[in-house]
Amino acid sequence: MEHDRGGPPLPLPRGALSRGVEAYLRGAGRLPRREEIDRARVYGDDLQLALYLCYEPHYRGFAGVDPELEWDPDLLRTRAALEHRFLAALRADARVHGSVAEALRGLLVEPVHGTGVTYFLRDEGELWQVREYAAQRSLYHLKEADPHAWVLPRLWGRAKAAMAAVEFDEWGGGRADRVHARLFADLMTDLGLDPTYGRYLDAATAEALVTVNLMSLLGLHRALRGALVGHFATVEITSSPGSRRLAEAMRRTGAGPAAEHFYDEHVEADAVHEQVVRHDVIGGLLEGEPHLAPDVAFGIAATEFVEDRFGARLLTDWRASHSSLYAPLAHEVTHIS
Repeated sequence: MEHDRGGPPLPLPRGALSRGVEAYLRGAGRLPRREEIDRARVYGDDLQLALYLCYEPHYRGFAGVDPELEWDPDLLRTRAALEHRFLAALRADARVHGSVAEALRGLLVEPVHGTGVTYFLRDEGELWQVREYAAQRSLYHLKEADPHAWVLPRLWGRAKAAMAAVEFDEWGGGRADRVHARLFADLMTDLGLDPTYGRYLDAATAEALVTVNLMSLLGLHRALRGALVGHFATVEITSSPGSRRLAEAMRRTGAGPAAEHFYDEHVEADAVHEQVVRHDVIGGLLEGEPHLAPDVAFGIAATEFVEDRFGARLLTDWRASHSSLYAPLAHEVTHIS
């Protein structure tokens, strides 16, 4: 069997579930049983890392892991059991919106006195907290726009064209140096972080894993295409004002020009994307498939829910002067993989 060589190393397990999945990926053990999955904390480190391990073969894979395992039936059955618990919890815990319009209205209102992570970093965050935020977010930003691309074959007409246009911007408009994942790697270099893909997986919290796993869950299932569009809308609508605050945080803390540029780029680009997503992606989807409206609203609510959990975890740790990471950050700049 030919094994992937270019992916990141497998992370350290965080319990029986992730240990079993990791062992299976290495060809050295059994997958966890359904009863073990049913007993685990759904938003906890072990289940979320196990699910992340199941998803990553669909992206760049792991070093030393057979790429054929991407479609291994036993691994897919385990992934399905993990997803069942995750999706059921999200449907139970996320807010229920009465309509897509109601859900969107909540996103479009900016509070006068915000209390989230981007407000904290803008107003009082220190450079070490900016670095931790970037390390945690690297799990997504180094694959930015990729989870959303899976929905493209499942759309048509106006929704498909608009979604493709926004994704094209996210991938640099055809220019490798402007791909947003590359811009984030440059941000990390400014911050003295290692921009290698997957470098901070061992350091990232369960709450960070949840935010990335949600994108993969929604992207990989055609049945959840409406929820994926809702997730995408939430990201794009909230990105411009949040990025403006983060750009100010980068300037205030002296993060560096590439760090500033990444968020300045999102302020401008995502202000345009927000209009396209609302009117053409969501509008086009629901024009052809109006029965997907509850799914779109769920995607918005689930995204808000997981992002609020992630933000609360960061702020709890930082306000107690504790690191939010499971491993300390070194000042380490290496090549970009």
